[in-house]
Amino acid sequence: MVEIMHKLSLYFQFPFVQYAMIVGVLIALCASLLGVILVLKRFSFIGDGLSHVAFGAMAIATVVGLTTDMLITMPITVLCAVLLLRKGKRSKISGDATVAMVSVASMAIGYLLVNIFSTSGNLSGDVCSTLFGSTSILTLTNTEVWVCIVLSALMIAVFIIFYNKIFAVTFDENFARATGTPASLYNLIIAVVVAVVVVLAMNLVGSLLISALIIFPTLSAMRLFKSFKSVVICSAIVSVLCAVIGMLVSIVAGTPVGSTIVVANIAVFGVFWLIDIIRGSR
Repeated sequence: MVEIMHKLSLYFQFPFVQYAMIVGVLIALCASLLGVILVLKRFSFIGDGLSHVAFGAMAIATVVGLTTDMLITMPITVLCAVLLLRKGKRSKISGDATVAMVSVASMAIGYLLVNIFSTSGNLSGDVCSTLFGSTSILTLTNTEVWVCIVLSALMIAVFIIFYNKIFAVTFDENFARATGTPASLYNLIIAVVVAVVVVLAMNLVGSLLISALIIFPTLSAMRLFKSFKSVVICSAIVSVLCAVIGMLVSIVAGTPVGSTIVVANIAVFGVFWLIDIIRGSR
């Protein structure tokens, strides 16, 4: 134990580890707040679909040769999020089918482009890192950290400022419209926030594991709490703790950061599920 603590203290002297911890905590917090909304609105599949869109957009950025892929990835993901959330219900194709079509198409096109135009000698490794998380979380620049901090702060501020409206739209959109709440506007805000979180989270857990970061903390919180506010608070705490534990374990054991964080979330969900069963049997 002493050796582990010494190893951690040694690692935390390096700025790149501090940057990774700050970004990881912020992304986990934003994902948990967003997850409550998506799960309750039954849009949890959106996160997975947009992660595939982001992968395709990142492939385009790589082919074009941009050093900062966010210049293409962010706008394309935001646009797809808006279209999926706003048009899904009115489309002749059901919402979940639309998401499936877009996600599969984006993944296939992205992988095809990477294969055709790749200049890397380790294509399989690059794709695997993008899908399941990579060491890029440990190579963040000071600028990238500040971009993440600003975007995360904006998302948290939006959630707090429009908390009551988001609550109303989440639980009963038709009633919210009847009371004069511009539900379409808040759905648009939710769509943009979803896209931003997905793009930011790709550096942490990879495109295939983003939905786990969004869904598991909320599902864990809903095992023990029933009110919206309690679920939001518990989900945020669980998500941040799992992110911290996952990154610490990753540093000590040398495991992949993204997968370790997701496994931590799964373990917490299992604990909360057992507590719920024990509490219900009394």
